[in-house]
Amino acid sequence: MSIEIKVPVLPESVTDATIAAWHKKPGDSVTEGENLVDLETDKVVLEVPAPADGVLESIAEPEGTTVVASQVLATFNEGAISQADEAVESSVSVSEQGGTVKKPIEHKNDDLSPAVRRLVAEKNIDVSGIKGSGKGGRILKEDVEAFINHNVNASVAATPNSAGNRVEERVPMSRLRTRIAERLVQVQQNAAILTTFNEVNMQPIMDLRQQYKDAFEKRHDTKLGFMSFFTKAAVEALKRFPAVNASIDGSDIIYHGYQDIGIAVSSERGLVVPVLRNAENMSFADIERTIRELSGKARDAKLTMEEMTGGTFTITNGGVFGSLLSTPIINAPQSAILGMHAIKERPMAVDGEVKILPMMYLALSYDHRIIDGKDSVQFLVTMKELIEDPARLLLEV
Repeated sequence: MSIEIKVPVLPESVTDATIAAWHKKPGDSVTEGENLVDLETDKVVLEVPAPADGVLESIAEPEGTTVVASQVLATFNEGAISQADEAVESSVSVSEQGGTVKKPIEHKNDDLSPAVRRLVAEKNIDVSGIKGSGKGGRILKEDVEAFINHNVNASVAATPNSAGNRVEERVPMSRLRTRIAERLVQVQQNAAILTTFNEVNMQPIMDLRQQYKDAFEKRHDTKLGFMSFFTKAAVEALKRFPAVNASIDGSDIIYHGYQDIGIAVSSERGLVVPVLRNAENMSFADIERTIRELSGKARDAKLTMEEMTGGTFTITNGGVFGSLLSTPIINAPQSAILGMHAIKERPMAVDGEVKILPMMYLALSYDHRIIDGKDSVQFLVTMKELIEDPARLLLEV
């Protein structure tokens, strides 16, 4: 029975999608629930699964096409068997009757992660020539990048005398990156952004983490990182300075009575900001587990619209990439964003003595239209006090 495969209902506020990658070709057999195609919107990647076991008959729209909800993507023959499968069944039947048959060719494992599939599609690479280093021979992103670098180096080495040969590559921006660019420019144009800085001594929470990290992981089955400390400190500081947790809607200011903290995560598709809902009610373990789960979804392009919408305040950690200081851009319609940076040992004056301490610069970018300089500075001072004396987080003082 022939079935039409259509674009699913798109998330709210999303009008269309782009076909990012087909994972099956016409004539391929598929199993129920197996992903047929990735649809990329400016917010999330949607997977279209096979409705049943069968064969993909034809593809109506190629990769790169913009489609809308309910548009036909392909036709699917439910219950059918592909010619390749018929050949295998036929060979098995002959073998059972005592005949001699050749061993079926083993095909390359094409169980690629979304990040690898997008990279392969962008570079138009045949993965059959790539040796996977993952479990069971699975091809990892590092394998594809090494393959690309090897081919580029080989091409350069083959033309050593072409000193003026300069390679350029033009690729279209992804829907998400295009949307990110639009939002960043919009924020810069519409908000009065100012950034204030402070520095924090990380030694107290580093000592605390070192002392309890093993017991914490054993008890909660998750590692104790720095993000839970900063998230907890941000929640407490936002309670004391509600303007930093507010947003502008037209001529009104909306003060949020809850703290939904966005955590900026770098992914192959660009920077995404999943949200910790009601972070004020979360424990250290809850925060660490949720961040780990959302970060994994971001890397695999599995985040849902619900997990990325909303948020009253954002934390971004450029320190994981080595950034010493930056001025982060506000994540609209929020009014402030906290930037964390690399931890560096520096000589500091402590009680009249010079000590070498692990220091981190903190940056708070804020919308000066609703947040006064006094509140922004005191917000960072509060963050500094809470991080340098973690007992305050427990006592809320």
